[in-house]
Amino acid sequence: MASVTLDGITKRYEDVTAVDNMNLEINDGEFVTFVGPSGCGKSTTMETIAGLTLPTEGTIDIGGRDVTNLPPKDRGISMVFQNIALFPHMDVYDNISFGLRLRKYDQEEVDRRVEEAADIVQLEGMMERMPKEMSGGQRQRVAIARAIVRKPDAFLMDEPLANLDAELKVHMRTQLQRLHRELDTTIIYVTHDQAQAMTMSDRIAVINSGVLQQVAPPLECYNEPANRFVAGFIGSPAMNFLEGEVVDDGVESKYTNFDFDPATQGVQTGQDITVGVRPEDVYLQRDAEKAAAPTKAFDAVVDVIEPMGSELFVYLLFDRDVEASAEGRGEGQLLINLTPDTQISEGDDISVVMDRDKTHLFDRASGDAITHSLE
Repeated sequence: MASVTLDGITKRYEDVTAVDNMNLEINDGEFVTFVGPSGCGKSTTMETIAGLTLPTEGTIDIGGRDVTNLPPKDRGISMVFQNIALFPHMDVYDNISFGLRLRKYDQEEVDRRVEEAADIVQLEGMMERMPKEMSGGQRQRVAIARAIVRKPDAFLMDEPLANLDAELKVHMRTQLQRLHRELDTTIIYVTHDQAQAMTMSDRIAVINSGVLQQVAPPLECYNEPANRFVAGFIGSPAMNFLEGEVVDDGVESKYTNFDFDPATQGVQTGQDITVGVRPEDVYLQRDAEKAAAPTKAFDAVVDVIEPMGSELFVYLLFDRDVEASAEGRGEGQLLINLTPDTQISEGDDISVVMDRDKTHLFDRASGDAITHSLE
């Protein structure tokens, strides 16, 4: 096990900055996930840790050693990639043991490590199988076992579940959590899938445009996002945003207004802000008692209903004259979550309330969070 420290890591490709002044301390034995949209710099950051690319600026420390200029083989890390890349002509045993045999480990030690790794990832009885005879999840477990046998200081996993179907992804998420518990080692994981980040991680590092936005436990990023980007990226479905201006008694927007004392929330009259509220924190007026601190009621029109089995996603318009955007999340629109037995139809006129205790304010200019409750 080992801690991993990034100090001022920057990676430029001519006029493109892929990673910008990244500072991050990953603790010994911690499971940290880099999450963000495609092209945000998370894989580039992983590659600099692995030594597959050298940073333009900054240093990388693994286990108390400066490894910035060391080749990958000398960094004490093992990697698992999105593309499983097993040797098709080798059976499971030979694939797992390949790195050990390359380093001239004696046969007894090779056998011991392979057996131990196979037991951890539940590959017992499959040692003689060829990759083509295995499912995608089984092949990915072989790749993980191949990384385990090296007993690295840290595991680096770059989208290892991306090519698996939905059911296998859920299964492998559980497997990876068990793996982390059993090995008690440092894992750095890259994904754009926030469900994987939220369910597996001790902390998540949210990245956008090469810049680290927030590093915190998953529920902290969900409940107390550092800025509007994190608020919109973490959570499925995403947070609703309403643009407004601070007035003497709260916030006014084109379609809604929220009453509160600006002095108690750190905002000033005339300030442009964004109000954020998650779909699960919006309720039909008749269910207002479910909110810890309901706002006054807002009138709306039901636009589109999406039954999801365990819940209903209901897209609302604040006014029948609102031109609905393609994604249903534009100005004058609102997404709410309702129970699947709710009697509601497209075109209905309804009234909704929001939970003031879970209403967020963001500065519109900087995007930084101001408060996470109006109570």
